Amino acid sequence: MPVPAQEPAMDLPFLDAVNPTMKGMEAFIKELAHNSVPVLLIGEPGTGKRTIAKRIHHGSIQPGSEFRILRCSGLSSSSMKTNLQLRSTTLYLDEVGDLSADSQQCLMEVLSTVSDGERSVRVIGGSARDLERDLRNGVFREDLYYRLSGVCLRIPPLRQRKEDIPELMSFFLARYSEIFHRAAPELSAPTQQLFLDYSWPGNLRELDAAARAIVAVGDESVAMDGLRSMLVRSDNGSNGTRVSLKEVARAASREAEKELILKALTRTRWNRRRAAQELQISYKALLYKLKQIGYGEYEAS
Repeated sequence: MPVPAQEPAMDLPFLDAVNPTMKGMEAFIKELAHNSVPVLLIGEPGTGKRTIAKRIHHGSIQPGSEFRILRCSGLSSSSMKTNLQLRSTTLYLDEVGDLSADSQQCLMEVLSTVSDGERSVRVIGGSARDLERDLRNGVFREDLYYRLSGVCLRIPPLRQRKEDIPELMSFFLARYSEIFHRAAPELSAPTQQLFLDYSWPGNLRELDAAARAIVAVGDESVAMDGLRSMLVRSDNGSNGTRVSLKEVARAASREAEKELILKALTRTRWNRRRAAQELQISYKALLYKLKQIGYGEYEAS
């Protein structure tokens, strides 16, 4: 299975939507790009908040300014002061709702030094938390909330925009086919239907992980053997929040590995030493893997 030596960090796609809510949001985002009003993006993890922030930045009337990300989770006030050099910047505050009280105060002080008439800084906040609830509960500062929320956009989760799944999946499959140097697969009707029926608690990032597993394995039926059980279990338990995306990808990889081992053993008439040579692994490693998949008792013929 070809694997790239190093994969670049990738943003989620921003494609022309079919879903009416997203189409309206796309039009509004284009308008936001032409002014400097602060924007607050609220949405579940994996819905594409950072990508939308970049979309606003790149459509800005100040295309020469840089896009900077400040990850707020666990950020101390001293670290914030070091990182906030506000000059000709679009500053994206990633998970701004996770800021401590001290860090919220520090951020408010820094933002207050930038006058509206001289502003060269575009501030965009992103949060998976309900900041209005945090505001009511005294967890988030009122003055900071209103400073950040000149415009507040609530990004719908993938389960509320399923019309967009086919185009999004095609994008992900094409992207990973380029990374893994494989032909982009055409998904079968049952797989497409499963993807439409599933609730996608991990949103676009989970869809991305599923596409990656399918392309990396190189065989849709094998990949889906692993993915299907994970997707169904995810939907049946706590809206899927306990099933990680890595676990989904690993399940598909385990099924692919099992399939390759059994095919090699069939070709070699279950001669395990020859199968190990063909698979380019050690004999000991093959024995271990056979035990993992429940074939440890079979002897070589």
